[in-house]
Amino acid sequence: MVSVERRISGDALWVVFIALGIFVLVLGIPLLRRLLVSSFILKLFRKILPQISATEQEAIDAGTVWWDGELFSGNPNWNKLRTFPKPALSSVEQAFLDNEVEQLCAMIDDWDITHQRADLPPEVWQFIKDKGFFGMIIPKRYGGLEFSAQAHSAVVSKVASRSGTAAVTVMVPNSLGPAELLLHYGTEEQKDKYLQRLARGLEVPCFALTGPFAGSDAGAIPDYGVVCYGEFAGRQNVLGIRLTWEKRYITLAPVATLLGMAFKLYDPERLLGGETNRGITLALIPTDTPGVQIGRRHFR
Repeated sequence: MVSVERRISGDALWVVFIALGIFVLVLGIPLLRRLLVSSFILKLFRKILPQISATEQEAIDAGTVWWDGELFSGNPNWNKLRTFPKPALSSVEQAFLDNEVEQLCAMIDDWDITHQRADLPPEVWQFIKDKGFFGMIIPKRYGGLEFSAQAHSAVVSKVASRSGTAAVTVMVPNSLGPAELLLHYGTEEQKDKYLQRLARGLEVPCFALTGPFAGSDAGAIPDYGVVCYGEFAGRQNVLGIRLTWEKRYITLAPVATLLGMAFKLYDPERLLGGETNRGITLALIPTDTPGVQIGRRHFR
């Protein structure tokens, strides 16, 4: 009986050793782990996770991870980071920061803005427009300042030290406003028409993305446009888009003259050709367009 018990224990021990060896080989060797484990788990996750739309994929592919990708690799190349030149403001950007931005900060009374007016004073609005604060990212050929991203950040940070309201007022036209989208995707006719007016503050933009229920999730917005023929500006049978939307919490909306309207576009009759679901797009809509209703600033 003693020898039988020892033989069984030895067999069991060998089974444990073999199982442990297989476990170490499969999980310890990257190639085997990817072939036998990771690929199987990935297939399961692909079935569970929702599919990425064409618009979402384009957004993902539009940017780069810069050096930050090295951090997530687990083995960052620090020498690569050291080779990047140290960013610095140009003399023009520094002069703007030392003069116009300082003047603006001196004009700002945050208590008055936040608790009494619920708005910027008229002279502050005019100063921001006259000095080109709304055109920091717009090229000089269109009347803008053509500042770098670092200068834009420095200006907004400095103004924010005096007033968050004023800082956001300066920031939105240079980030969420239509100017950058016009620079990348607008036609030359659109650039000539809008960029100079945006740079000079003759147009005040806002980016209408956020909705009452979908928030700022572009993929979930219910707002939509349908390509169709209809009447426009007294003309019949004009090819255009019939838009239906409801937006909320849109910074600068009460004072905006130009809406950058985000919506989902459908072409059920294929008037543009191609797919009927055209994805998420953006339209420039003057706020005086018939049908546009904009409310006052609210606190709730």
